[in-house]
Amino acid sequence: MNWRLALRLPKTVYVLGFAALLNDSASEMVAPLLPAFITGALGGSALIVGVIEGCAEAAAGVLRLLGGALLDRGVPAGRLVRGGYALSNVGRPLLAASLVWPLVLCLRLIDRLGKGLRSAPRDALIAASVAPAERGVAFGVQRSLDHTGAMLGPLLAAGLLALGASVPAVFAFSAVPGAVLLVMLWRALPAAASAPPLPLPALRWGALDRRLWGLLGAATVLSFAAVPEAFLMVWARLHGVALIGLPLLWAATSAVKMAVAIPAGVLADRVGRLPVLAVAWLARVAALWTLSSPSVTGWSALGIVLLYGGSLAVAEPAERALVADAAPEAHRGSLYGAYYLLSGLGVLPGAIAFGAIWASMGPTLAFQLAAGVSALGALSLWMARAGQPIR
Repeated sequence: MNWRLALRLPKTVYVLGFAALLNDSASEMVAPLLPAFITGALGGSALIVGVIEGCAEAAAGVLRLLGGALLDRGVPAGRLVRGGYALSNVGRPLLAASLVWPLVLCLRLIDRLGKGLRSAPRDALIAASVAPAERGVAFGVQRSLDHTGAMLGPLLAAGLLALGASVPAVFAFSAVPGAVLLVMLWRALPAAASAPPLPLPALRWGALDRRLWGLLGAATVLSFAAVPEAFLMVWARLHGVALIGLPLLWAATSAVKMAVAIPAGVLADRVGRLPVLAVAWLARVAALWTLSSPSVTGWSALGIVLLYGGSLAVAEPAERALVADAAPEAHRGSLYGAYYLLSGLGVLPGAIAFGAIWASMGPTLAFQLAAGVSALGALSLWMARAGQPIR
């Protein structure tokens, strides 16, 4: 891979990439500890944890659509990105002062509202800052830095706990990377281009590129088969991974994602978006099917979990670049919002169904069904693009 491609990318890509790194460092300090905090210190139940996370993710999905629509209506992308990150990084540290779970719910909603507001404008900014032939590597750099933060966050939390910090103190400390992030965005994010003229031309859904229709359909189906990382940790524990190894495995999964994102983006620019998606989604199906085997143990178990995480990261740059390639420029924000909304549409019901099948019929059938649904999602993209170039 030609790494000089990544080094030549414009400032906007790196500012948004390091913003993702800092934000995920703060977010992943909190995420692994929050369920135990709710069920322990606040006396909530597992149902309360599910309600809080389900409401938070649903809110993020709706706001992603709204954030894209606001961008297309002329609200500057930089303002939406800064505002979204500000919401998350002001609300998240306040979890340290929570005495009852309804306050946690409110703060999680603020956090996810911020994520929803910024996601589509951020991706539109990245897509507009580079030539079409460099979109894959640009999104690869952004995703790689994002996963770097997701790796560092749990390690920072573990280090603080080892030094004697309480869980609320760890939540409060998440304000530090958040503050650095906000200062960087306000000082370093380049000014946005002038707003598009209003009114917008009508979005002709029937005239959209078939690849985009296929991607949106595939994203919807795949969201129902997304296996939350918490289930992977339970699976790893059942297959011989020591308790002390679970947080290290969580961090290692993010490290693999960090390592593969940039090469995957470069490859998506060179050979095309669809071939990379085909490889990534086939690897995802293979990993899920292998996870259904009760005979996998030890190092093999670690390798399969890492393969699953890596397959998700390989697909990310190609998916985001494909949206930019196929979407009309005037409606790029709205279509990014639609992509994010549909990508999360089935996560909550899918996770509930996966857990119910695991509990009643065992993990083997749960992972096999997830593999089958994932294969259907991948197939839907290829059916939608029939007759079009493979790229």
